[in-house]
Amino acid sequence: MSGVPFHYVDLRTFCYGTEDEARVESALDHFLPEEVAIERVASEGHHGDRIVVLSARVENADDVRYVLDRLADIDLGGIRAELEERVDENCSLFLRLDKQAAFSGRVEQGDGLELRAKVEAYPAKKEAAVENAADALESRA
Repeated sequence: MSGVPFHYVDLRTFCYGTEDEARVESALDHFLPEEVAIERVASEGHHGDRIVVLSARVENADDVRYVLDRLADIDLGGIRAELEERVDENCSLFLRLDKQAAFSGRVEQGDGLELRAKVEAYPAKKEAAVENAADALESRA
């Protein structure tokens, strides 16, 4: 596949007061090309605890390919089987990735990092998005 059927990919994670922000940033960096900047937004939890939201968006095709290539170690066949549940009506594909594994240089499904990929679909319907996402994941397997 020469083109990338995603408009952009968003990655986001939370850094709680008990976590080292540099380590959490390193986990997020595992999925990003070097030139992509990570945005930080400080927030406060229900009990006044500090939470920093770290996020990044990749939009050009080479950067999107880089992120998708990082996902090669996870079970893409299992994700393809769940695409009806993972793609919403707005044509976005959602994955959850393990933050601790990413910090250690591994890629696993789990909790801590959220990936949202806006799937190109014309017309912009869930069915077309599911098909395009399946094709994109098939080409990475």
